[in-house]
Amino acid sequence: MKKYYIILAAVIIAVGLFIILPPLLHEESQPTEPSQSPVTEPEEKPVSLSICAAGDVMVHKPQIPAQYDEATGTYNFDNNFEYVKKYIEEADLALCNLETTFAGGRYTGYPVFNAPESLAASLKKAGFDVALTANNHIMDKGLSGMKRTLEIAREEGLETAGTYLEGEKDYTILDVKGVKIGIVAYLYETPSINNSPTINGNEISVEASGLLNTFNYATLEEDMQGVKASIENARADGADIVVCYFHWGEEYQRSPNEYQQHMAQEAVSYGADMIFASHPHVLQGMEMLTDEATGKKVPVFYSMGNFISNQRLETLDNRYTEQGIIAEVRLEYMKSSGKILSIQMNAVPTWVDKYKKGGKDVYTIVPLDETMETNPSLAESGHLSRAKQALTDITALLGEENLRTAE
Repeated sequence: MKKYYIILAAVIIAVGLFIILPPLLHEESQPTEPSQSPVTEPEEKPVSLSICAAGDVMVHKPQIPAQYDEATGTYNFDNNFEYVKKYIEEADLALCNLETTFAGGRYTGYPVFNAPESLAASLKKAGFDVALTANNHIMDKGLSGMKRTLEIAREEGLETAGTYLEGEKDYTILDVKGVKIGIVAYLYETPSINNSPTINGNEISVEASGLLNTFNYATLEEDMQGVKASIENARADGADIVVCYFHWGEEYQRSPNEYQQHMAQEAVSYGADMIFASHPHVLQGMEMLTDEATGKKVPVFYSMGNFISNQRLETLDNRYTEQGIIAEVRLEYMKSSGKILSIQMNAVPTWVDKYKKGGKDVYTIVPLDETMETNPSLAESGHLSRAKQALTDITALLGEENLRTAE
């Protein structure tokens, strides 16, 4: 009997092992899962940006009939920008100083500028993205003219900066390749009359002054706080990079004055990342300033000269008014750190050609680059020697190392 129980116990143990061991053996025989490497995020690359700006776009009286097409009864300015278009289009963001109005009615030149509205379409077609309206001629046709200028420019797809409509902010922010770029633009006031601000000696109403970004040399330190506030507000509103534009300086002077240099350094200390400027109607120097607090490098173009106008040797006995630049800034911006990693500045030298063809004046902006010898406008006008003189002048002023004369 005892033997019977021993055998029974052995059977029970054997059955138990049969039930338990196969799964264990099965589990041990399974191949182990390969260990997975941790997922790594792709390395962030900086955003490369190119920003360009051109100086004064003016329409003097002789330019108006020059752009008129009798066959269609319309005005067209496309040919003005034909040869510089490639430089403007290649920029990620392109700005110009629109120194006229689109007030409607009769078209006029100096001293009260009012140009054909089609100029806005030609500027957009040339590759410009922003029309800077902070200049001393934006109020030539009053508040209504200023407002209509903004409306026409915007209808053609141009952003605007420097003057605004009711309820708008005093800066402009654009998204460029995923980077928000703020534009802050200011113009100078002429001396006050009866404690009222003036532009070109004309009193500005309280309503109008609230829609203009201005500064007065007589109250400069106080007014620069307005510039600082605009920059800081643009930053607070999400601007990653801030472009400053100033309409300043003395007409026909080829070097910046102390006010310009002081304002530029102040704007750098407020956080401006680059500064473009105009008003003197001739070129002035360019330099890389340093923010003393942070060490940040900031390109400054003190005056970009005339981009197109009828100011020239024949009208003012001043060949420098025919000369300009397309100011260029190239940078690399790292989104995660909010830092500009590198920044460079240069300039494409330009010259305004004017000649007669078919009984009409022709105006073209000629880039003073490697195509100058074969430029169709210069071949037609016979003005190659004048263009070469312009390049010599610009090189002497800005330095050959700062000029881009080849693609």
